[in-house]
Amino acid sequence: MIPALMPTYNRADLAFERGEGAWLWTTDGRRFLDFGAGIATSSLGHGHPHLVRAIAEQAGRVMHVSNLYRVPQAEELAARHVANSFADSVFFCNSGAEANEGMVKAVRKYHAETGHPERYRMICFEGAFHGRTLAMLAATGNEKYLAGFGPPVDGFDHVPFGDMNAVRAAITPQTAGIMIEPVQGEGGVRPATLRFLRDLRAACDEFGLLLALDEVQTGMGRSGKLWAHQWAGIEPDVMSSAKGIGGGFPLGAILAKEHVAKHLKPGTHGTTYGGNPLACAAGNAVLDVMLAPGFLDRVDRVARHLWRGFLDLAARHPLVVEEVRGAGLLLGLKLRPEVNNGEMQSACVAEGLLTVAAGMNVLRVAPPLIITEAEADLALEMLDRACRRLTPSQAKAAAK
Repeated sequence: MIPALMPTYNRADLAFERGEGAWLWTTDGRRFLDFGAGIATSSLGHGHPHLVRAIAEQAGRVMHVSNLYRVPQAEELAARHVANSFADSVFFCNSGAEANEGMVKAVRKYHAETGHPERYRMICFEGAFHGRTLAMLAATGNEKYLAGFGPPVDGFDHVPFGDMNAVRAAITPQTAGIMIEPVQGEGGVRPATLRFLRDLRAACDEFGLLLALDEVQTGMGRSGKLWAHQWAGIEPDVMSSAKGIGGGFPLGAILAKEHVAKHLKPGTHGTTYGGNPLACAAGNAVLDVMLAPGFLDRVDRVARHLWRGFLDLAARHPLVVEEVRGAGLLLGLKLRPEVNNGEMQSACVAEGLLTVAAGMNVLRVAPPLIITEAEADLALEMLDRACRRLTPSQAKAAAK
């Protein structure tokens, strides 16, 4: 008999009742160090006093009014994002998939309004993950996710990640833009090189295309800068954000330059919940913390410390860990074929550490941005013990 809660997830048998900082407690009293952060979403950790207070105070006033009326909280949040990004205008929605849908619509609308309606195709990348809607499944291009849902939505062409020659060869008169995650999260924690991002920007300029960045997972401080593309010194034409932007409260955004945003006029795009007072109160509280002097510098410092620890971990467990990947506080351990990332995830749980599996047999680590170096060291100790649990039997025998 099917459960009341639709079984679309393979859930771990863990139920959490409270959290504080980077820690979570289960209903049966166990404590876990959360280095998954709700899949890179609980950016300020759990129970952050400023975020909790902002949500509670706004909930006591008004939670939702719809976009039939002005929403001062959304106006403030948009202005702050404009002041701290490349963008001239922001549209708020509810999730990453919704933000990516709107971003693709914005790219297509730009070309239609500037005399090139034939330009509607997006170049995407193998290994991408852009969401679970029908169009974003097509943008992702993974056959496993597409199976059973009919013909893929037209308009998405896929090329190998990091291959500039393939990108240029894929450009046709129907190409509208290039869509890329600066670091592929679900696809195996694979970072694009800074040169590749710069080359994509140059190609878009050369061919009259729009550069659309999916910063749903990499944005909002996770890289050590507010936006990951800032490390490359480039600016996109349009960008999606979600996950950490609300600190765990559902919130997404499309950030765009004026030449793109001005074509999304009344009636062209919309949302019922997006940008409501409660969500934007959360978004403003997150920005209060992230824009405070020294916050992002500390994220970068702790991330580099954790990276060095990962390299040392890989060196000590060469029969378990094949490669260290990632950027900032979005890191991955690519495991040897003999070691399954699901088994590693379970081994981490046994040690009291929460992580997230990713593609290409990678264990993804995406902790709250408020972690300390001491918590990073504690996670590394747990990972070390998890690796020892999974060291192949032949290695154990050789070590005796």
